Amino acid sequence: MRQVKIGKITIGDKNPLVLIAGPCVIESESSCLNIAARLKEISEEVKMPFIFKSSYDKANRLSLGSYRGPGIKKGLEILHKVKQKIKVPVLSDVHCQKDIEDAAQVLDILQIPAFLCRQTDLVVAAAKTGKAVNIKKGQFLAPWDMQPIIKKAELTGNKSIIITERGFCLGYNNLVTDLRAISIMRAFGYPVVYDATHSIQLPGGKGGCSGGQREFVPGLCRAAAAFGCDGLFLEVHPYPDSAPCDGPNMIDIRTLESLLRQIKRIEGVL
Repeated sequence: MRQVKIGKITIGDKNPLVLIAGPCVIESESSCLNIAARLKEISEEVKMPFIFKSSYDKANRLSLGSYRGPGIKKGLEILHKVKQKIKVPVLSDVHCQKDIEDAAQVLDILQIPAFLCRQTDLVVAAAKTGKAVNIKKGQFLAPWDMQPIIKKAELTGNKSIIITERGFCLGYNNLVTDLRAISIMRAFGYPVVYDATHSIQLPGGKGGCSGGQREFVPGLCRAAAAFGCDGLFLEVHPYPDSAPCDGPNMIDIRTLESLLRQIKRIEGVL
């Protein structure tokens, strides 16, 4: 398996499981810095490499009135401050080609959202930057469908590719996780991250927005770690029930340390 280097962090092969975590969307500069600082403290306590994530623009909302974030200019400024002040790598979504050049100046990992993973021009443009690219598997795809998408990125010469599993559609407004997908996609030669919080999302489950079942996150994290994922992707918030976006599927940051200690114990026996 190829190893993907993000600054001092190495993802994949037999390297330690990596935590990619943060709030769904940037709410303010102060909240972003505070959450990133607390996540760094927790990750250092449990000795787990950490990459901060948050979206500057959630362009794929169901409702026009849903909160999208501060936009690319302000959002990238905030993420740049997270890098400078908290000294951690940062990840965010890119939704269109015109954003990629600016995003690549700040982000350590460019993330292709699940709904856009088959958009050839977007995947290729992100890979051409030479930055690491995290391609989230669409919830409408089988795990083996990711192999030709990986090829699109590889043909640019970029081999810093990460794949993220985030559940599969099971009927209306429901997702289910098939953990076999982790092994199937790791066989393609790149690290596979498990997105536990989006995997328990109920898309459109609240009518104009998504619901979620965060009570299942800990068990799925433990199972994914035991199945051999290379990283965990978790959306966290100090007050998830009042978050402006994806609150039902985010976990309370106060529960994170205990969960990560469980994950480290599982990782230690593999």
